[in-house]
Amino acid sequence: MAAAGSTATALDLRVDDAVVLHDSNRIAVRLQPCGVLARVAYVAHQARAEFEVEVARRLAETDSPVAELEPRVEPRVHVRDGFAVTLWRYYEPVPPPDLAPAEYARSLVRLHSGMRQIDVSAPHFTDRVAQAQRLIGDPARSPELGEGQRGLLSDTLTRLSRAIGDRGADEQFLHGEPHPGNVLRTRTGQLFIDLETCCRGPVEFDIAHAPDEVGEHYPAADPDLLRQCRILTLAIATAWRWDRNDQLPNGRQLGIQWLNQLRAALGHDRRDA
Repeated sequence: MAAAGSTATALDLRVDDAVVLHDSNRIAVRLQPCGVLARVAYVAHQARAEFEVEVARRLAETDSPVAELEPRVEPRVHVRDGFAVTLWRYYEPVPPPDLAPAEYARSLVRLHSGMRQIDVSAPHFTDRVAQAQRLIGDPARSPELGEGQRGLLSDTLTRLSRAIGDRGADEQFLHGEPHPGNVLRTRTGQLFIDLETCCRGPVEFDIAHAPDEVGEHYPAADPDLLRQCRILTLAIATAWRWDRNDQLPNGRQLGIQWLNQLRAALGHDRRDA
């Protein structure tokens, strides 16, 4: 919080108060009265922050539905006291918090359209799978994961990523994790945040992070591919929750809950097949 406040103050933005809005692997801090949202991570994650700033800057030029960087300062990562700080425009949330599936899908279509207009080097979705595989394959990094659970996750990640790749679907630049927690409902409409997870893959990989009903409103989404992507993204997210350094509140509880959901989803998938 101190790094966020001092960074903004050094850039001639007035800061009398700072409130943490989100606390996980990085924090989001609302700075007042300047009306800025600061996102703060350890400097070890500076490269990811720089990637996010570059993506946000380019998407802003396409009129995509993404949160804007703070326009009063240079769009870059500010390093202070061992932290990487990025400054964004703060948006006052607009009720209701729940997003209508059709509106959600329209916003995602607009985002994907904008993403097709920019040329950014990004990892493939299978690189995300490989990261999850390395985590669960290392008991020192995931010590609380049982052997049976480890095998379940590893098998699911391998089998589903291969099955999705074998389909040969069209691929493009994606958000990577456009779940409801990364969507803001604002006076100007729905805006996507947290662009550090962008990757390349089929649009169904993105749609899989949204509520089930959203896929029904996304034009030409392949239902079979979407079902496979839903299971794969659940397995990836579940793997992160078993990282010994995971800082998501209630992360371990979610890890157990999502393992149960994964078993149920795999059972349905086998019966459908």
